[in-house]
Amino acid sequence: MNDKIRRQISVNNPFVFKHISNLKNIDQFQDIGPSVVMASPGMLQSGLSRELFETWCPDHRNSVIIAGYCVEGTLAKMIMSEPEEITSITGQRLPLKCSVTYISFSAHTDYEQTSEFIRLLKPGHIILVHGEHSEMQRLRTALKREYEDNMDVFAPANNEEIILNFRGEKMAKVVGRLASKKPRAGDVISGVLVKRGFNYHIVSPEELQHYTDLSQGVVLQKQTVPFTAPFSLLHHCLLQLAGGVEQVEQSGKNCLKVFDSILVVQEKNKVVVQWEGSNMNDMYADAVLTLCLQIEANPQAIKQSSLRSITQGKDKSSFEDRVQKLLVEMFGEDNVSYQPKLKYITVTIDSEKAVVNLKSYEVQCQNDGLHQMITSAIKRLHIALTPVNIPTIAIT
Repeated sequence: MNDKIRRQISVNNPFVFKHISNLKNIDQFQDIGPSVVMASPGMLQSGLSRELFETWCPDHRNSVIIAGYCVEGTLAKMIMSEPEEITSITGQRLPLKCSVTYISFSAHTDYEQTSEFIRLLKPGHIILVHGEHSEMQRLRTALKREYEDNMDVFAPANNEEIILNFRGEKMAKVVGRLASKKPRAGDVISGVLVKRGFNYHIVSPEELQHYTDLSQGVVLQKQTVPFTAPFSLLHHCLLQLAGGVEQVEQSGKNCLKVFDSILVVQEKNKVVVQWEGSNMNDMYADAVLTLCLQIEANPQAIKQSSLRSITQGKDKSSFEDRVQKLLVEMFGEDNVSYQPKLKYITVTIDSEKAVVNLKSYEVQCQNDGLHQMITSAIKRLHIALTPVNIPTIAIT
């Protein structure tokens, strides 16, 4: 309320007017002269407005103003077409001689306002849910004509099912070190997708703590397997598998490091294999664990096989077969494809692919770790099958 009303309300009721009075029912109304009556309901279906209308409609000096939306089938909607007579609530036929005028005081928006609102929002889908069927269809047609193919407009009937299709594309902003170089079309950006509200960011895992409340963690995996065979035999077999073994010491214990990521620790009657969890390291660890279990199951057979491999010669066809068998043992039969006629072997691990040329034994692979692993394995196999000029090799 404004200041004038606030001051007046402390003295008297500011809503008591000299020429305006509240009319609770038609019995209180004294129809003795010109007057303006604002009555409800606006669609003239019943109540005070219907009683006054039936009293005044036969007189051409009277007028009725429809000031709001009228539903089809109501008396207010019918008299807007100005029929010659109407039917009263009691069933009497009354002549309609008063004038009928429609003025919109509705709080609903009109087409221009609705269209402007839609133009600002730019939605992909519009569903019309309130109004007469014919009017909604007119509005639907007008909106589709104005916006053409930029949006879908629906005017469903009650309980009618509609299907909305949304695009799945998301826009993500690259931040941090990943944004230091402008990407080109076709470049692959690898990072962590972070959602904040309705925004998406791609962040390097090392920079998570700078742009989010998250931090990067490392999963250190450790697996213990029984091992009673000589540790030197395991060293020799790992050398054949990986092509390079680093001897290290940890807390006074003998350790072997292979593939630059897998640590094999010697303990009493067992070995402990440790590594940082990742797709590639898990694959390396599986190969090392399998080798440990094979040696533990039959150490004498492994030892004799190693000795025989050193003293035996090789020919080209048998070497190809041995390479194929070696890769099957390392990666599994399902992941190795041998094409003897085309002279190549394909190794597929997840989305990584390596191709071994059986003519030159060159390995083509985008993944450096997988490339090194296969190259080292083939090299060690070649060394093992080639006669050496040393008299003996001691394996204890």
